[in-house]
Amino acid sequence: MNIIISNTSDLPIYMQIVNHIKKNILNGTLEEGKALPSIRALAKDLGISFITTKRAYEELEKLGLINTVPGKGCYVSSFNKELVYEAKIREIEEKLEESINLSKMMGLSKSELIEILESLYEGE
Repeated sequence: MNIIISNTSDLPIYMQIVNHIKKNILNGTLEEGKALPSIRALAKDLGISFITTKRAYEELEKLGLINTVPGKGCYVSSFNKELVYEAKIREIEEKLEESINLSKMMGLSKSELIEILESLYEGE
């Protein structure tokens, strides 16, 4: 698994790991039942603390994306992709609503806000 950790990121290292693995699970790169690297192996590969990797795996387990089988390792769990998709859509809607409210407070027009969104989207 090719996880790139950025020391300049605002996100803690464990969240960078969580986000990378979550992205790969949701886009299908990591399929249901696929074994993840052991906590110790991933920590060694990334050159980080065992505790940091353990925290990332615990967070993924809380999200229901992985299951830990004692003595065997961590595996991508089965989950309803549709529910995860809907949750992500709600998250996007909430963030867009925040942006709309902020832009209204600043006096930006709808077309100016759309222009910003298009510019950001094109930049990806």
